[in-house]
Amino acid sequence: MVKLNDVKKGTPLVANGFQGRMMDNKKGNIRMVEVDGLCGLEIGSVYAKDITSVFVDGKWQRVDRSDPKDKKFDDMIKSHGF
Repeated sequence: MVKLNDVKKGTPLVANGFQGRMMDNKKGNIRMVEVDGLCGLEIGSVYAKDITSVFVDGKWQRVDRSDPKDKKFDDMIKSHGF
């Protein structure tokens, strides 16, 4: 498993069911991602909880969401209806 804060710019990933790549080196709950979406290439902000796997060291690995801060953020997002 990989911690999302360790994922660097250009790393292939899966977010919301779409393949794409990381477009920033920031840490936190909102990341910039480029995905091959319904209308071609799209770049935008994605909640970290929506990134399910990343391509690291030649294989797809799941994202580790076991940090207590992740749980707190997920609860806050759900309370706002997302």
